[in-house]
Amino acid sequence: MTAAGAAAVWAEQQVAAVRDDPAARIALMRRCYDGPFGKAPRHLPFRRAALSFMRWQHRRGLLHPMSSDRPGSPWWRAVNERVLQDGCEAVALSGGLPGPSSSPTVDLWLSFAEHPTARAWYRAHNGSVVAAYLAHHDLAAAENAAERFFMNVVLCRVLYAHALVANPRLALAWLHPIAPPLGDPRLGMTGIFLQLSRILPDEYPLHNSVASYLSAELGFGRLLDYGVITPRSQRLYEWSADELATPGLLDCIRDGALTYAWPFEDSAVWQPPNSRLVQLTHRVLPPPEQQLES
Repeated sequence: MTAAGAAAVWAEQQVAAVRDDPAARIALMRRCYDGPFGKAPRHLPFRRAALSFMRWQHRRGLLHPMSSDRPGSPWWRAVNERVLQDGCEAVALSGGLPGPSSSPTVDLWLSFAEHPTARAWYRAHNGSVVAAYLAHHDLAAAENAAERFFMNVVLCRVLYAHALVANPRLALAWLHPIAPPLGDPRLGMTGIFLQLSRILPDEYPLHNSVASYLSAELGFGRLLDYGVITPRSQRLYEWSADELATPGLLDCIRDGALTYAWPFEDSAVWQPPNSRLVQLTHRVLPPPEQQLES
């Protein structure tokens, strides 16, 4: 172990030790929010959203070892590992192990460790998630259509939750004053944006068509995706690419259609349904026409 890479190597060892134990992965995530010395009271409230989403992955079996009778998803496992890796490395650097940090996303976690705000948490968490998406496109392409569809939904929702906190006017137009508490990861509302448990079964892989899952998405989920997020998705990704300093994110959208491991030719799935409530939401909460906020 070289002095320059001690923190990164330590983080790799922590992740390797839990790679095939989903419950241990969750425990490692929990420990990251305790900080390097086991006591970080300002950081603990932020683990609510991270653990909620990770437990959803666990319930679906996404993190199961590949050698099990019910193998997990190589893609979901890889994305989860990136978040764990970056978080562990930031903890190690904060605790005094030598660096430098192995990636810009680790620096985002260090910024969060120093100044634990909602915006800083989203920059760190979403920075790691987006980096993992871009790094593992090949694994995503190997998943079935339903899984790839919901990969796009998850990405769009986590970016939107970030915008609620950091760019409220983009997220909720004239209702922007209520946007930050809705997106605050320390509060319970965030779970609504980050998980899909109401429409997806606790199983992997998914066996039904995209259309069948869409027909099951009623009420708030459909209104959120098609009434609120879809009309501003192009601007959301443009703003997020700048906010996270990740221009590659723009390869995941085209003309408002989500295209991560998804063909643009099949963009009809992103068109809003013929719903009066969705149409009313478009009128009440139109996407802003002005320049995006910095």
